[in-house]
Amino acid sequence: MTEQTAHQKADDITREQVVQYLKDNPDFFVGQDDLLRGLTLPHDSGRAISLVERQVHLFREQRDMLQGELGELVSIARQNDRLFEKSKRMLLQVIEARNVNDMAAVIDDSIRGDFGLDAASVLLFTDSDLPEVSQGALHVVSPQDARERLGSLLEGDRAVCGQFRENEREFLFPDRDDPIASVALVPLRSQGLVGVFAVGSCEPGYFDQSMGSMFLSYISDTLSRLLPPMLERHSTVVETTGRTAENS
Repeated sequence: MTEQTAHQKADDITREQVVQYLKDNPDFFVGQDDLLRGLTLPHDSGRAISLVERQVHLFREQRDMLQGELGELVSIARQNDRLFEKSKRMLLQVIEARNVNDMAAVIDDSIRGDFGLDAASVLLFTDSDLPEVSQGALHVVSPQDARERLGSLLEGDRAVCGQFRENEREFLFPDRDDPIASVALVPLRSQGLVGVFAVGSCEPGYFDQSMGSMFLSYISDTLSRLLPPMLERHSTVVETTGRTAENS
């Protein structure tokens, strides 16, 4: 083979073919110390470095990137642990509540104190009269009013986060001196829609659509199962107390 023919064949080999060959033969440079020392690559500093130095540099960059990702995952895991403990603590107190008023106080204290948020709201949808229920975090509204004021926010089962419209925020968090700016809301469903659970912040960008809602859904799932029987007991107590007062 002449030198000209060799150059022609080398010219026929594409960059992609060389890359693919090296990928298919990762041990190609084993035993090729002279070749490795002879290969140089440009560096950010402007000087040329050997292929081995470049490989070590890439390994270090990859190591730093993986360490950063691991640190972020550890931080998220610790944050989730704290959220889980706070959620569990609140729900245990809710389960132990003697009535709906105690439950409303527990939710309000936990969300504002333990979670550090500005407001909590549990809106129950019913046309029945439930005397002395609407207080603290707990409010009773008619299903029709809820549909008119909240509309599409009641659709689906997943949490909705954002700034919401002013009339929606006022409906969820009534009688507030400091207006709520951003909200996370999730419907309460137990054999149908029974209400909504919402938490709010006075900081406009605190809640957004990219936020995770696992713990908010966890709390709402539990409330959905606890509220109907608790409200039924509340109604029974109110009726019994009323009859006793009339007979007296």
